[in-house]
Amino acid sequence: MGGVTSFMAAKFAFFPPDPPSYTLTEDGGRLSMSGVPTGGGAEVRRLKTRRGNEIVTMYVRNRHAAAEESKGLTLLYSHGNAADLGQLYDLFRELSSHLRVNIMGYDYSGYGQSSGKPSELNTYADVEAAYRCLIEIYGARPDDIVLYGQSVGSGPTLDLAASLPNLRGVVLHSPILSGLRVIHPVKRTYWFDIFKNIDKIPHVSCPVLIVHGTDDDVVDCSHGKRLWELSKVKYEPLWIKGGNHNNLELYPDYIRHLRRFVSTIQKSPTTKTEPSENSKLSESPRTSSAEILDFSRKNTEQNRTSKSNPNRKAKARRSTEQKEKPTVSADKKDKSRKSIGRSDKAKDGEAQLEKPRANIDKKEKSKKNIVRSEMAKDSQDQAEKPSASIDKKEESKKNNICSEKAKDSEDQAEGPRSTDRKEKPRASIDKKEKSRKSVDRSEKAKDSKDQLEKPRKSIDRFGEMIRSVGLCNKDCLKRTTSSGMSN
Repeated sequence: MGGVTSFMAAKFAFFPPDPPSYTLTEDGGRLSMSGVPTGGGAEVRRLKTRRGNEIVTMYVRNRHAAAEESKGLTLLYSHGNAADLGQLYDLFRELSSHLRVNIMGYDYSGYGQSSGKPSELNTYADVEAAYRCLIEIYGARPDDIVLYGQSVGSGPTLDLAASLPNLRGVVLHSPILSGLRVIHPVKRTYWFDIFKNIDKIPHVSCPVLIVHGTDDDVVDCSHGKRLWELSKVKYEPLWIKGGNHNNLELYPDYIRHLRRFVSTIQKSPTTKTEPSENSKLSESPRTSSAEILDFSRKNTEQNRTSKSNPNRKAKARRSTEQKEKPTVSADKKDKSRKSIGRSDKAKDGEAQLEKPRANIDKKEKSKKNIVRSEMAKDSQDQAEKPSASIDKKEESKKNNICSEKAKDSEDQAEGPRSTDRKEKPRASIDKKEKSRKSVDRSEKAKDSKDQLEKPRKSIDRFGEMIRSVGLCNKDCLKRTTSSGMSN
């Protein structure tokens, strides 16, 4: 993860001048920078960082500070991504003169004549090395240091300021919210983002001044406004109308507002809090080395005196032996007192132990009695519950039997009445059937009579026809019939 972010930082955030704008020369152990006059009040140094790189620093003293007065404020300047110290000497001299402060600038790893490669983590180590140099070599105090960060330099500036509670102030010149937010206005911070200033500025406890141009076409002015809103101790910001990313120093309001900020924080009382880990690390080597030297000196002096005077050793031994004799009796008295005290303490301890034990036994007995009474009640309740359920069942059975008997008696009482009611329509039905049968019989008798009368009528008609013709009469018919019968 760290390698990926460092690669992205080197690819998109850092543009060191190639070739560097200066060279270094060494004369009698003293470094000088090309383009910088030797008598111009600038000191050039090489510093070793905790990541193993060597960075170049330039320190410009305040010429207006008197020798007997305090050294005043010191600006620790972190420059932008496309500059090096060879291009900043003139600016440092002007700022030191107008603001009456000391200024230290440094080149990031991979910039100018500094070794290594530029990366986010290397810039954090670079600014820490420059800060320690101010304290250990130049004798500056944390509450006399003002951190100044321009553009990408706002990243290491805020990273260091968030861990130092005793700083006098912070100046952010065209700052960035984060590296990714310069490319695209994302709403949250991603793991691969670099210089996450938006998350660090709320932890800065000193006054913060923000200077930004309204026409900045590299880092939008909204970055500076958002950082000012998130800062804990706000100072009046400076929004330079028409200012771009790299020309804010040309506006008169720039130096005027900076001078006002410096005079304000100089007059304000410093808030002393517990030193942070970084400040402890920077101050601890000096104190520990001094103590070690003092201790070694005392030991050497004692050894010398002891070797030179052997009689003193013998006298010291005799005096110690004489002193040890009364101490033996005193030791015996102390032992007896200690034994008595121990026995008393043991008795007190046993008495104290017995008291809570008695209380515990009483509590356990009361608990057992309560448990027994509760168990007895539960057993009684359990015994009463089945008997009550049995009684309820028997009562329900009795009620069911009584209800069934009542229903049977009612059915028996209502039985003949219902049969009588049923028989009445049956009788009416029988009467209807009898009447129907009588009608059918009468109709059948009529039909039989009609059937008998029909041949008679036909015979009579036939006789009448014969008579009318005159072929026969009743007598002939009678004769034929009688003859047929006789035959």
